[in-house]
Amino acid sequence: MSKFTDKTIWITGASSGIGEALAKQLSQQACNLILSARRERELERVKSSCHNPDRIKILSLDLAETDTHAAKVKTAIGLFGQVDVLINNGGISQRSLVKDTVLDVDRKLMEVNYLGTVSLTKELLPHMIERGNGHFVVVTSLTGRFGTPYRSGYAASKHALHGFYDSMRAELEDQGIKITLAAPGFVKTNVSINAFLGDGSKANVMDTAQANGISAEGCAGSIIRAMSKNKREVYIGKESYGVYVKRFFPGLFARLIKRVKVR
Repeated sequence: MSKFTDKTIWITGASSGIGEALAKQLSQQACNLILSARRERELERVKSSCHNPDRIKILSLDLAETDTHAAKVKTAIGLFGQVDVLINNGGISQRSLVKDTVLDVDRKLMEVNYLGTVSLTKELLPHMIERGNGHFVVVTSLTGRFGTPYRSGYAASKHALHGFYDSMRAELEDQGIKITLAAPGFVKTNVSINAFLGDGSKANVMDTAQANGISAEGCAGSIIRAMSKNKREVYIGKESYGVYVKRFFPGLFARLIKRVKVR
């Protein structure tokens, strides 16, 4: 029996990439799934490709529209009677130098990646506290542990998630609330194609680094294993070494990160 048998798992950003891979793999584990993103047609496509589609519900969601989140949480709870796990996976990236990036791009990155995720978490939290059990899984990025060129606002939003959820864990872990921070490196998804350029337009280009990254399926498998083991934090991908280089050899890291190919 899977650890997730008969649990209800809500996945944001489930219409493509890592979120889609998570949905497909978790659908094999006899759990209920709620799939959320802005694009309902894509969510329906993902649902149709999953196992046990009768145990999957679609709930459209825009992370930037925080004023809708209370109602969305109420609806999500009503779909299966409870939510046991929220996988905060939705977000958007960036490909621009600091000097070329307008403030509106930084603001949008924070609104979606950080404030949208925190908003949904805060709306769902009372439900989990009342039940004395719950698991928040947050898909951040290795840039949540170290910044790289072309991702200043993105890295800031991911650093913010680590700060928020580390604090939340310290407050609520003894009340049965589990938090797993999953920080992948390069994953072969459309994240770079959909990323913001400095003026707020879409990049519409697949990064070489992204194209050579691990598969979304491999990343999803690592996240699910970390969830099942209740890990507090997991680093995914060959770029994970950067976390340790920065921690133990900060001067070396500062020299290396300027030369690493990140596009």
